[in-house]
Amino acid sequence: MNVPLGASATESVVVTRELTVAHFAAHMPEVYGTPLMIYLMEFASARAVAPFLPDGWVSVGTEVNVKHLAATPIGLTVTATATVTAVSGRLVSFAVRAHDGVELIGEGTHARALVDMARFNARVASKRGQA
Repeated sequence: MNVPLGASATESVVVTRELTVAHFAAHMPEVYGTPLMIYLMEFASARAVAPFLPDGWVSVGTEVNVKHLAATPIGLTVTATATVTAVSGRLVSFAVRAHDGVELIGEGTHARALVDMARFNARVASKRGQA
């Protein structure tokens, strides 16, 4: 695989109540949830490398180190950006950031492994058979 340093992608989402902490825990505030911000960062990371993968290959998350810096209310648009910072064999590292149109709300690092889906699915099926 030839994933270039600096490859990047962005993903955006409008914050709805379903994307807030309150949706999952009624006593919590109606602000964008940290796990959902991380998902958006992961999705942007996967899109950044997808054009460089052979048919039948995908990337899967292996590590997340992210700080959620500020609350985002319903109605704002969050945009996550992922940029490739290192490639070591099948492991790709990213710098990730999220902004809500007002301020930076999250930043950190993320890593993804490049995997052959057929081989990956066979391994998962084997594990399921052992359970």
